[in-house]
Amino acid sequence: MAGGRRGEALVGAGLAALLCALHVQAACPDATVTQELLKDGFHRDLLVTVELGAAGEDAGGCVVAVRIRLPPGIYVDPYELASLQQHNVTKAVLIPDAVDVEAPEYLAADLLVLLYMEPDPRCSRCFRAALPVHGRYHRPADGSEEALVVLKSPQVLLCCCHNHFAECRKPAEVEAPCLGKNVGPCRWHSLTHKPAHEESILQVPVGLRQHSSLVCVVTLLSTALCATLILTAVCKYGHF
Repeated sequence: MAGGRRGEALVGAGLAALLCALHVQAACPDATVTQELLKDGFHRDLLVTVELGAAGEDAGGCVVAVRIRLPPGIYVDPYELASLQQHNVTKAVLIPDAVDVEAPEYLAADLLVLLYMEPDPRCSRCFRAALPVHGRYHRPADGSEEALVVLKSPQVLLCCCHNHFAECRKPAEVEAPCLGKNVGPCRWHSLTHKPAHEESILQVPVGLRQHSSLVCVVTLLSTALCATLILTAVCKYGHF
């Protein structure tokens, strides 16, 4: 008899734990992430949109951000970003904050960007932000006039000042302030998300390797011609 009661108690505890887990899962906001590259050429805008699930209606007072890993073929200009932040256009943190904007793709490293999202007035559970990005110069290619730079889907982060979704959040290893201001780091948590697309592809124009000799000859002739014109003007109009 005691064994039967003990079994019933174990079954009841298991059912309670399962119901609790289902309740927690239902209360946890998931997110759908969409990223889109605007404009053409080397200078683009990366538009990121985050839409929280139905539980995201309770996300008031939380800060939503995305952590984007930019491959070596693309970068963010820190001076341009500082100007945009000064005018409250874009809020982001670069890791590292020193970026060599002149380095070609084969000498550059990955760049982490923490991009703060702004609420979308057209959707109560939507957040969006745009980040200006620039393509780096690549080595000349053999058969294609474009190099492909692959952008993986960003990670969605949440920073809440209250206890909403406390059981859902997974600590994220990010040291950055909640509002993009230097007021000390805050504790960020990662959200489960599903990307609308696994990756975005940036097409960067590159030169053709078979044109290298022609480019060198034209550059050399142009340099010699300009030097000759400058020297002629100095000799004709200069006062010695």
